[in-house]
Amino acid sequence: MPTLDRSGDVFVLDLGDTENRFSPDWLTSVGAALDEVEQAEGARALVTTATGKFFSNGLDLEWLSTHENQWGGYVSGVQHLLARVLALPLPTVAAIQGHAFAAGAMLTLSHDVRVMRADRGFWCLPEVDIAIPFTPGMSALIQSRLAPQTAHIAMTTGRRYGGAEAVEAGIVDQAVAEDAVRSTAVEIAAGLTGKAGATLGTIKARMYAPAVESLRADVQG
Repeated sequence: MPTLDRSGDVFVLDLGDTENRFSPDWLTSVGAALDEVEQAEGARALVTTATGKFFSNGLDLEWLSTHENQWGGYVSGVQHLLARVLALPLPTVAAIQGHAFAAGAMLTLSHDVRVMRADRGFWCLPEVDIAIPFTPGMSALIQSRLAPQTAHIAMTTGRRYGGAEAVEAGIVDQAVAEDAVRSTAVEIAAGLTGKAGATLGTIKARMYAPAVESLRADVQG
């Protein structure tokens, strides 16, 4: 399950050491961690990472297969998390140490800055291959954070991007060695902590207003 630590003014949210799928309990745990970060005072920033092979594999499809009647509420909860991170009133950095697929990849896009492992791991939106259309909110998020042609290729082909390819496509900002992913993200975050506050939150909320509004809309089951 997710854990939250703090080093100086930088909070580090570790999503877990499994596939880190968005189960209801996982979403609750991440939400509680974000409450703590958001309610803290003064200079601060957030680094989101994970431990092991996966950053996150996205929706908990196994849970959904036995709770189909809860689809709308569940996906709404996922979207609300994406919207919340996108508009957090503090700098955010995703340290992508492993595979980031589907909603896990979308979570990275909700962060201000993205650092990815260079030698292994993929960033991918596989929805076209698993026959799950993007919701309007998810489409808005992806298209607000990626260049149009990159968004088109990623969304319509399910292309898997390694670290160097992700940098070239503008999906991530840096690709670094495995042992430098977290430390690089923390270093970037530490240099931005003074930006935290209501003004930054307002800037991001207005900059991404269409995506935030669409993500906060309830999804029908």
